[in-house]
Amino acid sequence: MKCSDICTLIELEYSPEYACDWDNVGLLAGRRDKEVKKVLLALDATDEVIRTAVEGEADMLITHHPMIFSPIRRVTDEDMTGRRLISLIRHDISYYAMHTNYDTRGMADLAAGLLNLQQCTVLEEVKDGEGIGRVGILPKRMTLEECALLVKETFRIPDVRLFGPRDRQVYSAAICPGAGKSTMKEALRFGCDVYITGDIDHHTGIDAVDQGLCIIDAGHYGIEHIFMDDVRAYLEKVLTGVRMECVPVKHPFTVI
Repeated sequence: MKCSDICTLIELEYSPEYACDWDNVGLLAGRRDKEVKKVLLALDATDEVIRTAVEGEADMLITHHPMIFSPIRRVTDEDMTGRRLISLIRHDISYYAMHTNYDTRGMADLAAGLLNLQQCTVLEEVKDGEGIGRVGILPKRMTLEECALLVKETFRIPDVRLFGPRDRQVYSAAICPGAGKSTMKEALRFGCDVYITGDIDHHTGIDAVDQGLCIIDAGHYGIEHIFMDDVRAYLEKVLTGVRMECVPVKHPFTVI
């Protein structure tokens, strides 16, 4: 199957129209007419992931986070992004990113469903009633600590960070996989008890607690790694003759 056909099938389910206007999604490097027999899925196009794609003879790499966000003026081996692009192109690996279009059309409902949130609504709309994150009701009232343990177990996370008293009762929840600082105001607007997200800094966290909102910071990678298995399952349903492989879940840092 050609790369262009795979791009079309991805965009039927996760249209780029649902990406945020600041984002960069779609085919970012490589040939549309490339014949694809093997696809590698990863969250990020790191050096290790690209080596895995090369050594595993993948024809196409699909990631959640785009390797290219801002315009680049040159592609050389003198900087990290240039070296990565050169490696992909040299080995004829087409590279596709599906970021906030997947957040909007896939990640939000998937994450909320795994936590069994009820009566869900969109946290922040992007287009036509679809958007980033979800707001809902937890399966039962629980303490913040119990909710944190539920998040850890559900998403197979080694550790989470809590802002707020561990024994505070929580019931209404918002979840925004990835970096959720910018959408915290929406969780406050909905009057949520707890906000489950990642990349929350010190001041944002303590200010949230003073406004009545507890936070469970699961890390940027902590929830978003569900992208890989979910997109693989979708592509395996709609593609024939293409082998799908995900890189192993590997959290990017260790807490000692």
